[in-house]
Amino acid sequence: MSWFDRMLSLALPAVPKPVVRFFSRRYIAGPTMEDAFSTVRELARQGAMSTLDILGEFISSAAEAARNAKAHEALIDRLAEERLENTYVSIKLTALGLAVDRNLCLEHVRRLLERAAQADNFVRIDMEDSNCTTETLRIYETLRAEFPGRVGAVLQARLRRTLDDVERLTAEACNIRLCKGIYVEPRAVAYTDPEVIRRNFVAALDRLFERRAYVGIATHDERLVWEALRLVRKYALRPHQYEFQMLLGDDETLRRILIDAGHRLRVYVPYGEHWYQYSVRRLRENPQIAGYAFKAIFRGHSSA
Repeated sequence: MSWFDRMLSLALPAVPKPVVRFFSRRYIAGPTMEDAFSTVRELARQGAMSTLDILGEFISSAAEAARNAKAHEALIDRLAEERLENTYVSIKLTALGLAVDRNLCLEHVRRLLERAAQADNFVRIDMEDSNCTTETLRIYETLRAEFPGRVGAVLQARLRRTLDDVERLTAEACNIRLCKGIYVEPRAVAYTDPEVIRRNFVAALDRLFERRAYVGIATHDERLVWEALRLVRKYALRPHQYEFQMLLGDDETLRRILIDAGHRLRVYVPYGEHWYQYSVRRLRENPQIAGYAFKAIFRGHSSA
């Protein structure tokens, strides 16, 4: 990463929203459900599966939680109507009231899972920052018992607790999305060295496969993709026993390589009006994208 990219990343909160939107448009399907479904259909033509995420989290009232729950219900219903195969919904519990009332949040998610089960579909409970980890996994474990095979969770290799979480969760059948994690966390709860995070990712994936969990291997880090493929061979897994997952806009060449090699691959497709916070977080994770976009803007103005 160049000094220019790093400085631009630090300056993002002061950048006008239209400029951030230009930087981040490759990562977000658009503001509407129609934008999201258009993206999902195009990904399906390319051989990729999808998961849909309505942006907007850390709400502060029960009324906001109820509105978000209704929006997710409408999305699940629309998926059933459209009959889009291999497409499901990802949810963030803080969007459904986790920070307002845990029991209220649990009831919202339970109703979403009832709807998904009726439609023969699936819901992924996303992971947020470490303040939410314990309650998120507790809600997952409660609902996994009620809706077996209909709900999944996420573990972050960045967190020091993750290997212990793997041991507990894999005592029963589970569906886990394993990612590095992008939240800035205190050193007491998270690793900061990129190589240690990679090694923890591999250790967690190895144990998940050993315990026969279904894993969404969520990374665009080709070193981790190589390690994952090594473990797939080690455990003689067939393509239906795992999948790769990537964020919309990340390394489309690697996405194509994996699909062409016969691996299942799912793309995380975020959409909605609350795009700004997600955009800043993604661009801080990969400030080179912001640097490329800014340089493109500058070249466009200088040639006008």
